[in-house]
Amino acid sequence: MERNQLATVREVIVKRTRLAQRRRTLGFSQERLAEQLGVDRTTVIRWERGETEPQPWQRPNLATALAVSLGELNTLLTTRSPDSPRQVVVPLAMPLAGTSDAPDDLAAMQSFRMADRQVGGGHLYATVTGYLQHTVAPRLFGINMSADNDGLFAAAAGLTEMAGWMAHDAGRDDAAEQHFHRALGLSSAGKDAQLGAHVLASLSHLSHYRRQPEQAVHFAQRGRQSLATGQPHPGVQSRLFAMEARGHAVLRQPEECTKQLLLAERTLDGKPGETSSPWVSHFDHAALAAEEARCFRDLGQLDSAKRYAEQVVALRPADRPRSRAFAQLMLVSVLIAQGKIDEACIVAREALDATRSVSSFLVLQQLGKMGGALSGHRRNPEVAVFLGLLQEELAHRRSLQWVSSSQPSTDGLAEL
Repeated sequence: MERNQLATVREVIVKRTRLAQRRRTLGFSQERLAEQLGVDRTTVIRWERGETEPQPWQRPNLATALAVSLGELNTLLTTRSPDSPRQVVVPLAMPLAGTSDAPDDLAAMQSFRMADRQVGGGHLYATVTGYLQHTVAPRLFGINMSADNDGLFAAAAGLTEMAGWMAHDAGRDDAAEQHFHRALGLSSAGKDAQLGAHVLASLSHLSHYRRQPEQAVHFAQRGRQSLATGQPHPGVQSRLFAMEARGHAVLRQPEECTKQLLLAERTLDGKPGETSSPWVSHFDHAALAAEEARCFRDLGQLDSAKRYAEQVVALRPADRPRSRAFAQLMLVSVLIAQGKIDEACIVAREALDATRSVSSFLVLQQLGKMGGALSGHRRNPEVAVFLGLLQEELAHRRSLQWVSSSQPSTDGLAEL
């Protein structure tokens, strides 16, 4: 075989191995992946053999199923020129090949998390729950049970908590609550107190969303109590203080709210314990600033709310469109309350443009509420133009079924 021919064959083999490995890591058989994509199994086989390429219109769905970005998918599918040096680039979200066929749950979760931050939970919820059902559950409860039961229970808890967030982002709050409570039990079985406290913070957040501040404070305090005797985790502890502060803000208790926020700030920069749970998502200064913006908005301290919302926008990069959009929409609400309508329209359009590919009921809901808040200023030419664009874009996103059918319309634009 000629040298160039050999190089070509080797490239095809690498591509087939990486693509197939990615599928197996997420718990998909070729049949299941084909069924999810609406293609024949032979189509998936030809992709993995390097015989054919997915069509352009198939790639977004394939990237979503594999929990990678389109750029990462293109890396998997690209065959290098035989004349160029052979180099295979594996994205950070991709687990490297190991010596065992056992799924790498942590690598899978990191990939899910990265994709979720980019495209939203609506695209990924079914994929994550499918991974739990077909890849994790058989090892927990089947005949091939893992020897590391504590680690596997913790992995199941972390992935289940993530599924809860994706359900929440898709507008399925009853399912989110079930996932969170299930994750709490699994974290206890896995002896991961840090993860359990993290899940309690998630339950607190969900209670806030449902306008149950007393329940939110209860979950936050319960989470801090569970961490009191174990290894400290500054991120989890800071998040719990912030969740409690939000409850005090809604209950119009500014002194207690401010006290909890100061504790959150001090704790976030504290020294972590010797061990930290790998299943806990990162809580950083941008995340804390987002909670502070919510608190000060609820307290009616608009200048402080504006300052913290602007801080989040500055800290969050463009590849975190959903998180950035929440801060932008918070900023819009504050600017409207301050009577800065033209400035609010500029920020609103930035948020609308940045979230076109994000499948998030929560983003869609907040965009609609923003439209409702702006509708009282429709005599402003900039507002009138923007509301027309917003109404068209929301209708388009609903046509893609990005909103949970179980949720009522809350777009604020029904009268436009």
